[in-house]
Amino acid sequence: MVSNQNSKNLYQALWSSADILRSKMDANEYKNYLLGIVFYKYLSDRMLVFAVDLLEESASDLEEAQVIFTKAMDDGEVKDDLLYALKDEFSYLIEPSLTFTALVHDVYRGKFQLEDLAQGFRNIEQSNELFENLFEDVDLYSKKLGATPQKQNQTIANVMKELADLDLAHQGDILGDAYEYLISQFASESGKKAGEFYTPQPISELMTRIAIDGKEDQKGFSVYDPTMGSGSLLLNVRRFSNEKGFINYFGQELNTSTFNLARMNMILHGVDSANQHLRNGDTLDGDWPTEEPTNFDAVLMNPPYSAKWSGEKGFLDDPRFSMYGVLAPKSKADFAFLLHGYYHLKESGVMAIILPHGVLFRGNSEGKIREILLRNGAIDTVIGLPANIFFSTSIPTTVIILKKNRPNQDVLFIDASNGFTKGKNQNVLEPNHIEAIIDTYQKRVSIEKYAHLATFDEIKENDFNLNIPRYVDTFEEEEPIHLGELAQEIAATNDSLAQAEKELATLFGELVSTSPEIEKELAQFRQLLHGGGLE
Repeated sequence: MVSNQNSKNLYQALWSSADILRSKMDANEYKNYLLGIVFYKYLSDRMLVFAVDLLEESASDLEEAQVIFTKAMDDGEVKDDLLYALKDEFSYLIEPSLTFTALVHDVYRGKFQLEDLAQGFRNIEQSNELFENLFEDVDLYSKKLGATPQKQNQTIANVMKELADLDLAHQGDILGDAYEYLISQFASESGKKAGEFYTPQPISELMTRIAIDGKEDQKGFSVYDPTMGSGSLLLNVRRFSNEKGFINYFGQELNTSTFNLARMNMILHGVDSANQHLRNGDTLDGDWPTEEPTNFDAVLMNPPYSAKWSGEKGFLDDPRFSMYGVLAPKSKADFAFLLHGYYHLKESGVMAIILPHGVLFRGNSEGKIREILLRNGAIDTVIGLPANIFFSTSIPTTVIILKKNRPNQDVLFIDASNGFTKGKNQNVLEPNHIEAIIDTYQKRVSIEKYAHLATFDEIKENDFNLNIPRYVDTFEEEEPIHLGELAQEIAATNDSLAQAEKELATLFGELVSTSPEIEKELAQFRQLLHGGGLE
């Protein structure tokens, strides 16, 4: 994250806004309001600043920019040219009375109406396919905002006031980082619901760096995430590419709310619309993309673990699954997701997918699929991650690296399950833990109690079972116990106990009371101590 005064002020404003909503609904709901309103302000601020520059005027803040923009739109000679330029640049237009700045002005004058903000949302959505239905999860008339229209109005007005002093048009990558940070915080507060929309940043970094390794300077690098959530895995490629303006992002997401979140995330990170290829759909039921390009330099996936899917026999004719002769079980779609992603990987590409450990050793159809992948040399590396590093589950998981056209069939096993820092709610992969994994992956060598490069023959001898402990022995022998020393310690402990008991009995013997009743109770307690042999 960017750490300067601007980002600090931005984070503070965002969290103050969140506080207004936090008492009214859970994080999985109020994230839609806050992120949607922030996004609207971003679009509004960008348009105002651009309009002022276009008119060759100067404004010290958004208030001045609003005055200049309003005046220009009232000028018949200027308006048409300005409208054309704005639509050409942004593909949307916000009317002067509906900009975020104008609406906040109405708030302070007591004239703000929710319907005006709702109209602004609709205008954006109808302006271009890129923004279609983008605000549909921001229900401005929800009873959760307040029991009456007046209270709903007040809640949203208070959120807007907290954001009013921010100029989001000039925040650059800070805003994208803050948005990503907010999403991670919402994921933390949302608990198990978070699994559908966010992969923790350290895991994203690990997977991305492996997938882009050696291709940091490639122009036109393409990345695909068929279960993209909020798009965090996709956007991580920007952090490690030296040609970030030329990256092509392909992503699909089943949940519409999360799909919209990913769209906003892309725009706020400055991804050009021509480089965004996002789809709201079911990855397993219908293949996508089916038109060029269909294969990608990197495939990054964090699918829902052991999810159910239809698994109908007709899928045996689907080119994604047909060569394996069997399908992933209906109760566990893990291998269906894996095979889908692998199908869309370029011959020279790298795929990284997070799955539960069961995929490494479960039998029946999953065992058959795993064997075919291993015989084809598809599985390159298996990385065991620590338990409790995800918001959605505490179980340990594995990152599986897959490639095509490998010259051999060996598999590198890395047991990174003990490389973490214990956090309050989740365990955390620190930079040194990530570096250790990546260094081992790149060197591809065996390291005692940490990594093992297994030959195909070894894997075959294990019946194609990839359970990590079969290959990486992390067993630590306990130090031998010396019975003589142990006996001395026990004797010393017994002596200490006897001495303590004697002192306790002496103390009780000295207790006296002027009250006959208490003296009687003390006598009974002394008798108990005597009977217990404490004197």
